[in-house]
Amino acid sequence: MTGLRVGGRLDRFSIGARLFVAAIACSAVILLISGVVLSAIYRRVTERAFDERLHIYLTELVGDLAAPLDSDRGNLGSIAEPRFEQPLSGWYWQITQLDNPRREVRASRSLVGTELPILTDLGVRATVGERREGYGTGLDDRRLRIVERRVDLGDEGRYLIAVAGDASEIDRETGDFNRAVAVTFLLLGAALALSTLVQVRFGLRPLSQLGASVVAVRRGEADHIAGRYPPDIAPLAGELNLLLDTNREIVERARTHVGNLAHALKTPLSVLANEAQGSRSPLAAHVRHQTEVMRDQVNYHLGRARAAALSTGLGAATAARPVVEGLARVFAKLNSERGLTISIEVPDDLRVRCEEQDLQEMLGNLIDNACKWSAGEVRIGATVLDDPGLPYVVFCVDDDGPGLPEAKREEVLRRGRRLDESRPGSGLGLAIVVDLAALHSGALTLETSPAGGLRALLKLPAV
Repeated sequence: MTGLRVGGRLDRFSIGARLFVAAIACSAVILLISGVVLSAIYRRVTERAFDERLHIYLTELVGDLAAPLDSDRGNLGSIAEPRFEQPLSGWYWQITQLDNPRREVRASRSLVGTELPILTDLGVRATVGERREGYGTGLDDRRLRIVERRVDLGDEGRYLIAVAGDASEIDRETGDFNRAVAVTFLLLGAALALSTLVQVRFGLRPLSQLGASVVAVRRGEADHIAGRYPPDIAPLAGELNLLLDTNREIVERARTHVGNLAHALKTPLSVLANEAQGSRSPLAAHVRHQTEVMRDQVNYHLGRARAAALSTGLGAATAARPVVEGLARVFAKLNSERGLTISIEVPDDLRVRCEEQDLQEMLGNLIDNACKWSAGEVRIGATVLDDPGLPYVVFCVDDDGPGLPEAKREEVLRRGRRLDESRPGSGLGLAIVVDLAALHSGALTLETSPAGGLRALLKLPAV
């Protein structure tokens, strides 16, 4: 027997859950990458804007250096920015004469006698026009954004001009942007999650409808898969309906063949039994005995063939209480002379996944066996057994008879075994129950009844 192997973590999730989780994961990755890229782009744009401001100040310094000598460069470093005058403000400029052995340095008052780090010494590469842009650390361990430029004024000398600004302004603007992007992307992610959920539920609704229709067929509430489905699912629903129709045709043909076979075999056996009944010869006695054996064998195998045919039907569902009540009335009348009491404790809404005739035959054999051995009372009960895979109904038939030793319980379930020839029967009843229960994915077990007799437990799938 083969089947689908269920295992692993993914098999515990539905298709909708998988699609939703996959969509959310992909959206989260895309939003995260987009956020990182946007943050990097914005930071680069902010740095360029900041560098342009610094280059404006640097250009003013270059203009002061290139002024005519008669001006005596009295306006050197006259940048219209008060922060260059405030000590350790984070905004500095510095001019270093490169061709002077004494390395003359002139700087803004904000440097208070210190010097800016040189980007050349920090390994920053030059861009167009000997310009360098990079980060350095000031006197108070403040992070600075620095721009440098080498200027050659010919006879007047070669200079390195540097202007620095507080880099926390870049970090602050970038941080504000990152927070805005984070809030925006979180809202966008929530909207995407909601829209994905709606799409998944809407897209998989036909599958849910198809599953509900299949469950209705299995429970016996419908005989076909009903409803209209999209073009990609409609062929599946159609094939399932064809399968149901074909299955019913096979069952009907099997029932017909079983009935024909029963008539074809029982009539000759009855003729042989009647012919041998009027004679007292040893041959006639032997024929009667063999005829009884053949009749029992025919009844047993016809019962199995009929059960196999009926068990192939899909959607079989039977209300349990009406069947139990009907059997209880029949056996109460048959045993009325003994004053036998049959009590029933079966829920009204209990339904079993099997054919009504099969349930009647299984419970009928168990009740019949209990009535034969009971001293005065037979109890019939039923409960639902919760199972992680499939719920089951357990029918319990108790009698107050002599009971059966545990060592002989397995033996009595075998076909044709009778432990007491004084009681009527063929020894096939319990064996037929075992076969029918197995065909319906159930089982029959025997235990000791609380009343002292035998307890028969019939386990069948519930609806």
